[in-house]
Amino acid sequence: MTTFDMVYSIVRKIPEGMVASYGQVAEALGNRRLSRVVGYALHVNPEPGVIPCHRVVKQDGQVSPAFAFGGANQQVALLRAEGVEFRDETHVDMERFRVPTFILSQGESEPEEPAYRRSAR
Repeated sequence: MTTFDMVYSIVRKIPEGMVASYGQVAEALGNRRLSRVVGYALHVNPEPGVIPCHRVVKQDGQVSPAFAFGGANQQVALLRAEGVEFRDETHVDMERFRVPTFILSQGESEPEEPAYRRSAR
């Protein structure tokens, strides 16, 4: 399993109506310094409707100005549709909507092979 596959597995654990920071996802990977790698992985998300990359925001709650699937406005719209509230136009209320990091670290030891890999064979 690649690092990107591990990122996708972790991001799938973020419940609807909650968000995680890039750093939280990196920490769940085992190295908080991999925040940029998390961003790279999400930017090339192979299953945007399945892997909820819109639920990952900056540490201060700011949505990504470079959201790969429609820009920051689309990310805000997707999060609002899930019930996530904002402090202003671009910052999620992290005190209320940040997922606890331990939820991201729980789970399967050997996740199922992603569908996009199975279909590539």
